[in-house]
Amino acid sequence: MRSYVKTFAVTLLTVVSMFGGFFLLKDGALNQLGTTLFAIVWGVATVLLMFYSLNLIAQLFPSNIYNKIVPYIFIGPAVLIMGWYLFIPAVRSLALSFMNKNSTAFVGLDNYIYLFTDKSMITSIRNTLIWLICGTGFSVVLGLTTALLAERSHVEKFAKTLIFMPMAISLVGAGVIFKFMYAYRPDGADQIGLLNAIIVHFGGKPQNWLGNPPLNNLFLIAIFVWLQTGFAMVVLSAALKSVPDEILEAARIDGASEARIIFNIIIPNIKGSIISVSTTILLAALKCFDIVFSMTNGLYGTEVLASQQYKQMFKFLHYGRGSAIAILILIAVSPVIYYNLKEFKRKEAF
Repeated sequence: MRSYVKTFAVTLLTVVSMFGGFFLLKDGALNQLGTTLFAIVWGVATVLLMFYSLNLIAQLFPSNIYNKIVPYIFIGPAVLIMGWYLFIPAVRSLALSFMNKNSTAFVGLDNYIYLFTDKSMITSIRNTLIWLICGTGFSVVLGLTTALLAERSHVEKFAKTLIFMPMAISLVGAGVIFKFMYAYRPDGADQIGLLNAIIVHFGGKPQNWLGNPPLNNLFLIAIFVWLQTGFAMVVLSAALKSVPDEILEAARIDGASEARIIFNIIIPNIKGSIISVSTTILLAALKCFDIVFSMTNGLYGTEVLASQQYKQMFKFLHYGRGSAIAILILIAVSPVIYYNLKEFKRKEAF
């Protein structure tokens, strides 16, 4: 009887805490600092109470039933939250993608037809493919190259630190930095951009790096590569440590060249890490919006799907087309996610 009373009391306290704190934050009765502190304390305490009360409820059942349901108790809230914030919005976006601009009338596949017939959308799809191929490819190749070179350097830690440092900079921050590097002024004026200053110094003419499509997309991708190379290097460098030294030494004794050792021994041994890094960077490139928005705002033929989605949703207020672009990105991401889950399952990660 005592266990039932305790379970009821704790569960009631949890419900009161959850809803009471929610309405207190919603009303905005506290100042900014007080709201922040209360949200942290309330959030942590409520989560602990929730798991504790659910565990007490489960303990009321026989042990065989308890053992079966207790895993779902601990993963259930996370699944519900992820469903609330991911699955439901995805379903809602799918429904809106078949509606008109104001979501008041059903238009069928009109929004999807627009995606593959409008000139600006075709440019966005083309640019996104360039981002996926060049951004991912250069990041992984440079990351692997720097990891291999750093392994043989006397300043390995220092070199890795320098290459990894850009990861601490946000995409918008990196865009601001490179905007000064790519800055262009007409011929004869003082060049404040680093690249044009160097070219003019050696007698060349300044170039409008961000205004000449389609090469301007490659200059934007260079920023992304600069940021992601450090991530690829760190992961692949850790994978290189797992390659047995005995195999490498045996290959060198047998007369194998360094290139053959890399392609026939090192890369096959770290293939899993290369795939993981590639898929992670691929997803980042697919949804990259910050660099394009902060550098060109999508002008001069630099639009990508993410920037088009933002403009359709929040600038043109066309929720149908914006949702259709979101679904297109989701479809493009799904095979990568499925492959990763399949690999994790194969390696008994679950």
